[in-house]
Amino acid sequence: MVTDTTDTTATTGTTGTVLEAELRRLAGSVPDPELPVLTLEELGVLRGVQILGPGRVEVELTPTYTGCPAIEAMASDIERVLHDHGIPEVSVVKVLSPAWSTDDISAEGRRKLAEFGIAPPRPGAVDGPVPLTLAVRCPHCGSTDTELLSRFSSTSCKALRRCTACREPFDHFKEL
Repeated sequence: MVTDTTDTTATTGTTGTVLEAELRRLAGSVPDPELPVLTLEELGVLRGVQILGPGRVEVELTPTYTGCPAIEAMASDIERVLHDHGIPEVSVVKVLSPAWSTDDISAEGRRKLAEFGIAPPRPGAVDGPVPLTLAVRCPHCGSTDTELLSRFSSTSCKALRRCTACREPFDHFKEL
């Protein structure tokens, strides 16, 4: 149970405190309600955790897109996890700027998506020109010979594709 708020002055070597880092780990471990193979940390929607006072914590979330219906479930799950670990007052706030991007998905998150059968979004360029990649790799057989079946799949952030090599359909997490 995370209840010792006297740790809040010990630094972690990064920004925040030891307790904030532990609370971030707990909040970040919550599975995404639409993609339960990913945690909120791996998805990149968890932006920050701050201790506001004894027993009071604020968690910042950025939705994958404005109006994302999963944000309410994410907030409820975070509140439950932190309450279960001894934090009586948890507020979850939406942060819209900077906007979430598929570049925010961690390398581990991309690996898990592919392992789960969802083609991960292609990483964006950090600096310089944007690379043009037209192919989407099949998460089942690895072929880049795939076709778009529908611009939308089970969620708005995914497209439905089919591999023409192995003939298996799959979701592709669209780049944003």
